[in-house]
Amino acid sequence: MSESTPTTSATGAPTVRPIAPEDRADWQRLFLAYGAFYETAFAPEVLDGVWAWLMDARHPQRALVAVLGAEVVGFAHFRAQPDTFTAHPGWFLDDLYTDPAHRGAGAATALVEAVAAEAGSAGGGTLRWITADDNDRAQRVYDRIATRTRWVTYEREC
Repeated sequence: MSESTPTTSATGAPTVRPIAPEDRADWQRLFLAYGAFYETAFAPEVLDGVWAWLMDARHPQRALVAVLGAEVVGFAHFRAQPDTFTAHPGWFLDDLYTDPAHRGAGAATALVEAVAAEAGSAGGGTLRWITADDNDRAQRVYDRIATRTRWVTYEREC
């Protein structure tokens, strides 16, 4: 997806566009709800830090928002991630969230499709993401639009 052209459909599906400075309050409301969903309370410095990344064109973290009418109802944070298995570009979808009041309207699918289109226009590659093993609703969407892998994820604080 290009920076200048949002995507939409004639059926009233969400519009997806790059995040903009005027989206701060809506993004923060949704990001805080996303954190609560995963039992995390984001401190003000985290909110300010992530927002600064999203507003800095030089930072690798990028964001798209889904809009229904005039309301921001979801977001996707993503970044380039070089793929050593192919020596091609790769992409990682760090965060994807849709307001519970608007789930089922196609926002999550539209966001993933828009991130994939953005990745395709920047050289293609594989788009990857993770979700909690008990996030069944999200997995039903992901199973429809992507291939579930056999990879297990580990974390280590450094």
